[in-house]
Amino acid sequence: MGNGETPAIDVIQRRQFMKATAMAAATAVAGGPPYALPVLADEPADGAEGVEWNKAPCRFCGTGCHVQVGVQGGKVVAVAGDRNAEVNKGLLCVKGYHVGSALYGSDRLTKPLLRDGDGYREISWQEAIKTIADRVEAAPERFAFYGSGQWTIPEGYAAQKFMKGGLANNHIDPNARLCMASAVTGFLATYGVDEPAGCYDDLDACDVLIMWGNNPAEMHPVLFSRVVDRRSRGEQITLIDISTRRTRTTEACQHYLEMRGHGDLAIANGVAHLLIKNGTYDREFVESYCNFKVPDDANPNLHGKPISFDEYKKQLEPYTPEHVEELSGVPADQIRMLGDLFGNPDLKITSLWCMGMNQHTRGTAINTLVHGIHLLSGHFGTPGDAPTSLTGQPSACGTVREVGTLAHTLPGGRVVANEAHRQQTEEFWNLPAGRINATPGFHTVKMWESFCTPTDQGGEIGTIWVQVTNPGQTLPNLNKLFNPKGKRDAGLADKFLIVSDVYPTATTRLADLILPSAMWVEKNGIFGNSERRTQQWFKMVDPPGDARDDCWQTIAVAHELFERGLKGMADRDGRFLFEQKQDDQPVPIWEWEHYYDINVDEGLFEEYRQFTRMKHKDLAPYVEYVNTRGMRWPVVEKDGTWKETRLRFSEGYDPYVEEGRGVQFYHSPTDDDRAQIWFQPWVPPAEVPDEEYPFMLCTGRVLEHWHTGTMTRRIPQLNRAMPGGYLEMNEADAAAHDLENGDQVKIESRRGSLVMPIWIHGRGQPPEGTVFIPFFDETVLVNDLTLDAIDPFSKQPDYKKSAVRIKKVS
Repeated sequence: MGNGETPAIDVIQRRQFMKATAMAAATAVAGGPPYALPVLADEPADGAEGVEWNKAPCRFCGTGCHVQVGVQGGKVVAVAGDRNAEVNKGLLCVKGYHVGSALYGSDRLTKPLLRDGDGYREISWQEAIKTIADRVEAAPERFAFYGSGQWTIPEGYAAQKFMKGGLANNHIDPNARLCMASAVTGFLATYGVDEPAGCYDDLDACDVLIMWGNNPAEMHPVLFSRVVDRRSRGEQITLIDISTRRTRTTEACQHYLEMRGHGDLAIANGVAHLLIKNGTYDREFVESYCNFKVPDDANPNLHGKPISFDEYKKQLEPYTPEHVEELSGVPADQIRMLGDLFGNPDLKITSLWCMGMNQHTRGTAINTLVHGIHLLSGHFGTPGDAPTSLTGQPSACGTVREVGTLAHTLPGGRVVANEAHRQQTEEFWNLPAGRINATPGFHTVKMWESFCTPTDQGGEIGTIWVQVTNPGQTLPNLNKLFNPKGKRDAGLADKFLIVSDVYPTATTRLADLILPSAMWVEKNGIFGNSERRTQQWFKMVDPPGDARDDCWQTIAVAHELFERGLKGMADRDGRFLFEQKQDDQPVPIWEWEHYYDINVDEGLFEEYRQFTRMKHKDLAPYVEYVNTRGMRWPVVEKDGTWKETRLRFSEGYDPYVEEGRGVQFYHSPTDDDRAQIWFQPWVPPAEVPDEEYPFMLCTGRVLEHWHTGTMTRRIPQLNRAMPGGYLEMNEADAAAHDLENGDQVKIESRRGSLVMPIWIHGRGQPPEGTVFIPFFDETVLVNDLTLDAIDPFSKQPDYKKSAVRIKKVS
């Protein structure tokens, strides 16, 4: 098995029929032909058919499904769902069953490439590392690092330490700023600490599951299948879809609440209004464990202003079911239905959300409101009662939120603006006092706006290094935040873009230096999924050509700067910032041929682990994750065994809740062990349709493709099943514009335009006056259209509400 344990798995001789059945089922979901790579229905054993197996989390979304990866002849040749994994219990979605093929697209990047006029020339890694070091050394304060929730925990930790500990520069931010930043600020404003209290087990225990603007049937299908499977066993569960368009999730729900953009703010206030009016809120829970807050308009912040229960009640008085109907478009009777459900203490209610609530100019507000109605109603802290945000990337939680690769944060829930947090970090990193900069760096939108602004006009960022993400496709308002880099007359000749990736992308087309990276099981790794579960895997195959680990790339640049005498790359004792030892001797891990002489991941993880205890996000030693399919933090040692935590803040589950307290919010923003119930007013979207741009555009994903399709579009079966982008439109709107299925239409916003085919009665059905475009297709970049308005606290853009106009083209 190589490194790690040998999983308990069954020999699968003579199971060709089961293999074929699994493949057919997976590709039938996608609508494509059978897959050439064997996809196994059961977990096989080492040596079966000459294949060696080991565990890994899936490379795609934040669910964190575990797979068994089969290797033969130095290549991944098969993938199976891991029956020993609690997350997915042997099941995978169509992307997961095909994840092994993502390694083997014909256009993998295999050599470092440096721009030479309008083309590129191959260069050595030595020249590539020196080129980056030159840019950093010339202007370290103008250098920025842009990563993602696809960074492994060690990769993100290394980038974080390189920037904040080495360069004293906080210009590091992840693409997760675009997808889950509002969830973070919502948790912080409510509980004083980030990430969900519940876990996936709540899906097995709830009586009511409410989807707030998300589509888990396509975006998190393995999780949604847990609920659907309960129905197949005869269990009763009520599913409610609150959304701006009908989706595959809607088809499985008893109730569909079709709302207008920002209607969720009104709906949540309407539920709270009814709980108080009807006397069905949980008085004992609220009086024991909660405070009330309103926004501080004079000094906007996540602490707000305290108010009394009576003041809170008064703020909610206008939000009658009828008024909520006017604001949201959801019938008053459906608002009453929600109020009755939340007011029933005999039910278990779980709320799920993802991009619909987060990609929102009032994302922090709606996050706090949904937490608030769970707290107000007492539907919190027991199995099945939980407000739970989901993430779209495999380590948005573990790397971005926990390691803290945001422009204002430090590892383990610390922030750069807090002097004590800076001092703790400097001590852990053995840095001279005062090394860490107290000023937050630029968040994503500001970073790229600065990069695309000429230096003589105030563009402070001169160089950006991008790893494991594709901002040339995912940033909003691309014509402002990315595309100027490619214009000769934009005054950006001194700007330099470095991109580490596995395939050519919309971002590499404008890169000055392209670095070929290893991906997934071509390297060691650790992810942290949406339910606080930390998951480890070992390298199983070599990357192609000269592709190398992102973590090594960062360390190699750091050491080049150390050799040049850049002060920040040494600790206070003069040692290299990333020094790792074996037998008390430093190992030259900056040299690729020695990088795997030791387990660099383990060394970085053990160093990082000491940061995790302050906010009670305790992690076990690295070796414990080698021997499991992941553990949910806080993980604490008891009687010589490391124990995970199923529910946070609840006595009997959370080891940090004091005996006799019942529920204890021990990181309360008000320092009194209480959570905050917020009132947040309804406000309209930043942009709404008008006579000139009469349609509201929403963007999102599809089942077959993950994010920008960089990996999934190179899997033939998935690409054939969903080969290109499209515009979903309501039948009545199409008829009014004399449009039929397949017609080419031009979609224009105030920021850009694109041409693509129309799909009527497709997979999703938007209501009249709205349209939907997925963002996976790099040949038709929907983010040429989207606006870059952001939430004032999370700085997350709103991709769900842009005004557009549509006309038929010949």
